[in-house]
Amino acid sequence: AGDAPAGSERRAAAGGGDARQEGPGHGAGAAGPGDHPLTASGHPVDLGLYHRQLLMQHQMAQQEQRAQLQQQQQQQQASYHQPQTQTTAQPAPAATAPAADESKPAPIQIDTQHDDMVHDAQLDFYGTKLATGSSDRTIKVYDISGNSYTPNATLSVHSGPVYQLAWSHPKYGTLLASASFDGSVQIHRESPPGQWKCIKSFVDLHESSVNGVEFAPQEYGLVAASGSSDGRVAILSHGDDDSWTVEYLKDTPLGVNAVSWAPYGVATRDGTEEATPARIATGGSDNGVRIWRRDPATGAWEQEPFESSDPSISHGDWVRDVAFAPRVIPGRSVVASCSEDGTVIIWSQGGDNGDSDDGKWTPTVLNKFEGAVWRVSWSITGNILAVSSGDSNVTLWKEALDGTWSEVSKVEDTARDKQ
Repeated sequence: AGDAPAGSERRAAAGGGDARQEGPGHGAGAAGPGDHPLTASGHPVDLGLYHRQLLMQHQMAQQEQRAQLQQQQQQQQASYHQPQTQTTAQPAPAATAPAADESKPAPIQIDTQHDDMVHDAQLDFYGTKLATGSSDRTIKVYDISGNSYTPNATLSVHSGPVYQLAWSHPKYGTLLASASFDGSVQIHRESPPGQWKCIKSFVDLHESSVNGVEFAPQEYGLVAASGSSDGRVAILSHGDDDSWTVEYLKDTPLGVNAVSWAPYGVATRDGTEEATPARIATGGSDNGVRIWRRDPATGAWEQEPFESSDPSISHGDWVRDVAFAPRVIPGRSVVASCSEDGTVIIWSQGGDNGDSDDGKWTPTVLNKFEGAVWRVSWSITGNILAVSSGDSNVTLWKEALDGTWSEVSKVEDTARDKQ
C-alpha cells in the first residue's frame, strides 16, 4: 500500500511529460517547422506575434496539466492512511488490511533456532517477552512488539533439557525461573535490558527431574514452587535479607508433573476481610490431583482432602498439567487438569455449586481427546481454557450457563500447514 502513491505519481508524471511533447506546434493540424502561417487573405502574418501566441498557448497547457497532476496526487494521498514518507520507512499499518481480517490478528511465527524439541513457551506479565525452553538445554528470550519479534538472549545454564519456565510479577523486576531434567531450578534476572544474570542457582534441589515451576501471586511475596519426579514439591521463598529458603512437601512417590498456585483472594469473616491462605494444586504420575494449603497461623503446609462429588469421574493415566483458574466468583475455586488418557476435567469447589459446606470438588469432563493432553491454560478473565493436545492442536473452550463446555475456537498452526 505504501508503494502505491509513489507508483501513481510516476505514472502521472510520465503522462504529463507525454502531453507536453504533444502540445501546440506538434499536434495534428498545427503548422509544421517549414510552414508559414497565413491570414484569411493569404498574406503572411507577423511571425513574432504568432510565436508569442503559440508560447502563451503552450504555457497555459502546461499550467492546466500541472493543476490536474496536483489534484490527482492529492486524491491518491487522501485514499491512504499514511503519507508516502512514512510507509516507505516502516511496515504498513494494520489498518490497511482488509476489513474482514481486522478482527483476526495474524499469528506471530517465531523460528526459535533451538536444536531440539521445545518443551515450553511462556509470555511475561505484559506479553512483551517470550521465553522458550528446549531439550538442547538452552533458554531463548525474545522481545515481542506488535506482530514482530527480535531475539533478546540465549541462556545456557542447565546441563539437561529445560522442561518449564515461569515469569515473576513485574513488581520484582524481570525474573525468569527455569526447571530442568538436571534436578535444578535457576532464577534469572534481566538488568539492564538485554543482559541476563543467574541470581540464584538451586543445584540438586531435587533428586530427579524437575517437571514444573511457577511463581506465587505477588501478594504472597517472591515465592516459587517446583514439582519433581522425586515425588516432592519445593517451596522457594525470598527473604528481606536477599536470602532464599527451601521447604519440601512430600506429594506422591510416583512423581509430580505439574504445580499451580491458587489466585489471591479476600474472604469476609465476622465482618472483617482477610486474605485467603495460599494454596497449591499438583498433578502426579499416580493419576491424581492434590491440593496443599498453608496454615495462616503456623505457616506450615498441609494437604487438603480432595474428595470428589462423583468418584466415577477421574483420570486413568498420568496427570500432565493442572491450572487454577483466576477467581471469578467469590468463594469458588476452579482447577483444570489434563491427562495422558486424553481427558480434561474441570474441578469446582464452593461458590454457586452449593457444596461449599462439605468441601467436595465437583468434576466435569470438558472433553475426551484422541491423544494425550499436555497443557491447560486459562485466559486472564478465567472464562476461556486453552488445551494443548497430542494431536498437534490447541483448542479454546468456554463454559455455557448450564455448566457444559464447548469448543469456541481452534488455534491454526499455519507454520505446520506450510511444511
